[in-house]
Amino acid sequence: MDDVDWPSDWLRGTLALLVLATLASGPTYGYAVSSALEARGLGKVKGGTLYPLLGRLERDGLIVSHWEPGAGGPGRKFFELTDAGRGHLETSARRWGEFATLVRDVLHDHTVTEGGTT
Repeated sequence: MDDVDWPSDWLRGTLALLVLATLASGPTYGYAVSSALEARGLGKVKGGTLYPLLGRLERDGLIVSHWEPGAGGPGRKFFELTDAGRGHLETSARRWGEFATLVRDVLHDHTVTEGGTT
C-alpha cells in the first residue's frame, strides 16, 4: 500500500507494540521491520522514527541488538526480542485487544445514539 495516511497519533501510540510483534518472528534489521510494517498496510515508518524507538526498546531491556557482516557490503544491526520483550508483547497485545474493544463499543454507541449507521 503506497499512500497510507493513518493519523500520526494512532501510529505513535502503537508503534512500539507493532515493532515488538514484528520482531516476534525472529531477529531482523531495522529496514526489514519498516518494510514489514509497510507491507501490512501501516505505511512507511521512517528511520528517524524507527531507530530511536529501537534504541528505547533496547534500553528498556525488551530487545537486544548485534551486528552481522554484510554479504559483500556493510554489516547490519539485527534486533531481537528478549524474554522480557516477549512477556511485554504478550501482555500488551492482550490489553490492546481489550482497549480496542472498548473504543469500538464507544464509537458504535455514539453512532447509534446520534442516528448514524454502523
